[in-house]
Amino acid sequence: MAKSTHFSHTALVFHGKQLPEEATVVGYGAIIHALQFEMPLPTIISIISHQNKRYSQDNWEVFPNSYLPSDTIELSEIEALYKQLVFALKYEGVDLLLFKKLTQYYNLDQLNELVAIEPTGQYNRRIWFLIEWIGGVKLLRDDMVKKSYVKLVDESLQYAVEGTRSSRHLVINNLPGTVDFCPMVSKSLKIEKQIKAEITAKQNVYIEGIRKDILQRVSAFLLLKDSKASFTIEGESPKSKRAARWGQAIGQAGVKDLSKNELFRLQQLVIENPRFLEMGYRKKGGFVGEHDRNTGAPIPDHISAKWQDVDVLMNGLIATAELLLKSNIDAVISAAVIAFGFVFIHPFEDGNGRIHRYLIHHILSKKKVSQQGVIFPISAAILDRINEYREVLEAYSIPLLDFIEWEETNDHNVEVTNETIDFYRYFDATKQVEFLYDCVSETIEHIIPKEVDYLTKYDTFKKLIEEEYEMPDKLIALLNLFLEQNDGRLSKRAKAKEFELLSNEEVQRIEETYREIFLTT
Repeated sequence: MAKSTHFSHTALVFHGKQLPEEATVVGYGAIIHALQFEMPLPTIISIISHQNKRYSQDNWEVFPNSYLPSDTIELSEIEALYKQLVFALKYEGVDLLLFKKLTQYYNLDQLNELVAIEPTGQYNRRIWFLIEWIGGVKLLRDDMVKKSYVKLVDESLQYAVEGTRSSRHLVINNLPGTVDFCPMVSKSLKIEKQIKAEITAKQNVYIEGIRKDILQRVSAFLLLKDSKASFTIEGESPKSKRAARWGQAIGQAGVKDLSKNELFRLQQLVIENPRFLEMGYRKKGGFVGEHDRNTGAPIPDHISAKWQDVDVLMNGLIATAELLLKSNIDAVISAAVIAFGFVFIHPFEDGNGRIHRYLIHHILSKKKVSQQGVIFPISAAILDRINEYREVLEAYSIPLLDFIEWEETNDHNVEVTNETIDFYRYFDATKQVEFLYDCVSETIEHIIPKEVDYLTKYDTFKKLIEEEYEMPDKLIALLNLFLEQNDGRLSKRAKAKEFELLSNEEVQRIEETYREIFLTT
């Protein structure tokens, strides 16, 4: 155990990161450093400026000197820790992984000493609640004297649910999850801008003015497009029947409640041939990455949760999904937390990526974002942003690699040898939410309107060709395809073969009609 009572750390470089100026690291970053916790640093690290400035830069939040937590030699270690925790809760929010580490690092006497400081204070009560909730312990504190309730999560810093009251602590537990799965999302400017734009509500107003038959055809096409994109993201080229089958599954998103059996059913739909796989939750280690060409040794980019932890984690994820669906928390935030949490756990041997993206559809549908039968082609939007998608996945996975100990197995898999379950329970999902909101915006503002516009124009073109040339539907579709592929002109081969019955004048009129409908703005 670190014996120094000093948590604040003055530096120009902190854990390989260049500070914007020489400053003092405080809050969660300072605690992680002083106690040498094996965990990733916060995305945003708080520092105290020696020049008495207040600003944000890159991944640093800079405070003037007046914000420096008291950290003098007169304070005991526990008192100094308390000052840092108060600062962190006030300005950084709740970091559940750090609180779990605290319950493992300090003994019960020290934890009792911690919660005896300022016993009726609002930050003390939050600390008390978090230690008991996350550590599964009961500290030597009596129930609170009569005082007003305080919300555990500061909703100006992080997103939260309505919450339930704990009379023992006089705290409203508004954590957006359960003790077995509770990622946190910070209130970033990017997310707040998207929420205030009410983009999902605008989408429903937009599609209300579209003909029902057009919407049905758009939905059918986008289902297939999304299914094919989902396989493409996984580096596969599925047969049309397989893509169509998975598209039908996506179309049912939100119909059935999320459960262990429902996830198993989805895996069976994804995996066409389970001959070489053990279906259901993994009974072995797992990783995403490559193998060394010469030795076959694993080269992980992501290490999945230990298979022994999967049942607990997935039960927690399913319970949290139910909690979020019943809450007023934003639909896109809910979808990102559940879907990315699932893919980080990686509960199956195969099929995790597609089910991860299915869960986005499921939560958005349950939260009534997609209406009138229009399914978000979220995989198509992700495919358009595939590099960003990888970066968002790696923003979680890469920092964790330093804290996961593993050995190579005989079959060139990985076996995790240390305790890692909390890394998959408690993480910051802010980057994942921001990415998903970008994809939802892309879908609503561009992908769906583009497809509606195309089908409307196609119907106009089809009607004109039918009326003038009495051409069958299949031939019109082929004609449209050829014109689309050749910038509104029929090739010599097409005129000589499939459309040899058309005169040169008729071909010219058809080309002009096509260009007028499709190529003029």
